[in-house]
Amino acid sequence: MAEVTVETVAEPVAEQRLGRLWKVICHDDPHTTMDFVVEVLMTVFRQPSPRAFELMLCVHHAGSAWVGSWPESVARKKVAKAQARARMDGFPLTFSVEVDD
Repeated sequence: MAEVTVETVAEPVAEQRLGRLWKVICHDDPHTTMDFVVEVLMTVFRQPSPRAFELMLCVHHAGSAWVGSWPESVARKKVAKAQARARMDGFPLTFSVEVDD
């Protein structure tokens, strides 16, 4: 019987497949309501209610908080959607993106 050689190919890590991840940071301001921040975190960033509330408190007390990390195009689209929604409701809520080291 002939010997069979099986070669395995390692799957590329997520960063190689999707590119670098970018952090989305939510920034505090004195005008946006806490309820609105929680709603945006739940609807735009798909955070479960308890996590969205926890993040909102971090933003309120620390001045900013990391919301999550996504490929750059996804992170920027989420930020644009969240900020557009805030402007439509008259809030100055802001988010930023930065490379996730």
